[in-house]
Amino acid sequence: MKIGIIIGTRPEIIKMSVIITLCEERNLDYFVIHTGQHYSYNMDKAFFENLELPNPKYNLEVGSGTHGKQTGRILERVEQVLLKEKPQIVMVQGDTNTVFAGALAANKLGIKVGHVEAALRSYDRTMPEEINRILTDHISDYLFCPTEQNKEMALREGIDPDKIYVTGNTIVDAVIRNKKLAMKKSKILKDLDLDAGKYFLVTAHRQGNVDFKEKLKKLLSALEEIYSKYKVPMVYPVHPRTKKRMKEFNLKTPKGVRLIDPLDYLNFLNLESNAKLVLTDSGGIQQEACTLKIPCVTIRENTESPETVEVGSNMIAGLETDKIFKSINQMLERNNDWRNPFGNGSASSQIIEIISN
Repeated sequence: MKIGIIIGTRPEIIKMSVIITLCEERNLDYFVIHTGQHYSYNMDKAFFENLELPNPKYNLEVGSGTHGKQTGRILERVEQVLLKEKPQIVMVQGDTNTVFAGALAANKLGIKVGHVEAALRSYDRTMPEEINRILTDHISDYLFCPTEQNKEMALREGIDPDKIYVTGNTIVDAVIRNKKLAMKKSKILKDLDLDAGKYFLVTAHRQGNVDFKEKLKKLLSALEEIYSKYKVPMVYPVHPRTKKRMKEFNLKTPKGVRLIDPLDYLNFLNLESNAKLVLTDSGGIQQEACTLKIPCVTIRENTESPETVEVGSNMIAGLETDKIFKSINQMLERNNDWRNPFGNGSASSQIIEIISN
């Protein structure tokens, strides 16, 4: 059996890295397509090196653009590769344009599709990611759900139960595999002159938060007020999209917030592992923080990982400063002894066993 693995963004590289590693270790017949959705392949090279992964066989260099333009490019270019390679199954992960376009290209060619991290729902259809998730799930042959709750969501949408498998989330596998390596190799705390457990880590890049001047202004203002209240350094690896919008909207860096360039995976994992608290709009980082036992506050109005809220590792605060303060206070008072709802780190091996059999 030949396996095609399609990735396009850094979170996808991280979450699929453990599956790629298993394919290598078991000498399976596979190939990797990198669509180049995440700005440029060169920016992603460090991730492959960090995670000790072989370079992708194909780099499609689709770049950024409108959703329609980007999705169309990916669909066309992935189809050409699949016609050449003729895999029996294509694996995609998550909720990006790469995921939907890759799954659609395979489906139309009669190739089986496996969706890793399937059936997550925020129930907010203004998010492009939500549309990608729903459509990908409904054209997939194998839905690898992180939790029983995700399985129930898929069943409620009428998806065939024989297609659904609860495996846990590969993000747990990646964190377990790479945390020790990050602690050993990364010197990011020393480089930034930070003390473990004495800073807040911020990430915000979602379209709904940064593409609108008033919302981004509100976010940056909230960060400044958080610093004024807690007097804790705030480190913000700023996404190119956010940086571009700040310049475009003529918005200044908030007082007490250190904007730094995006980090490679091991440096970011080390920074995250040692934070006092994480403020984020990223679904993946909510899951990572839960796995690392780091308190998390989500600066969105919803989450596709409600399990993090249910076990007590995360609170949903939106962009209202008062609600963010309340959430931070509650999270800092909690014991970090919540159970991990995303499994024990065996998701990737379960997925490989399922598709192999």
